[in-house]
Amino acid sequence: MSNAIAVVIEGMEPEVARPLPEKVLAGDPVHRTWNVEEAEGGLYAGVWESTPGEWRVSYDEWEFCQILEGHSVLTEEGGEDRHLRPGDAVVIRPGFRGTWRVVETTRKTYVITV
Repeated sequence: MSNAIAVVIEGMEPEVARPLPEKVLAGDPVHRTWNVEEAEGGLYAGVWESTPGEWRVSYDEWEFCQILEGHSVLTEEGGEDRHLRPGDAVVIRPGFRGTWRVVETTRKTYVITV
């Protein structure tokens, strides 16, 4: 088994989900997630995609993500809008509270660890 895993989602079935109704602020966002790695201890890596909408987010884990396609706006409570477009990358720390707004269907790669 290799210790280098390609992030390739062709042929994989995504997990399909929506934010909890009480968190949705606008639209009807649908999320598709392709986990290519799930390791003991709470590490996840893969590709995530969402259709337009806005919802409240709160992070108890670390996330690194890089936008592949689309346009989203990440806003921390009391902070300014952070527009995320292809090529943009962000590290989200535990304790982040705010909103995620998908303006154009967005796809990102991610690594999450607790």
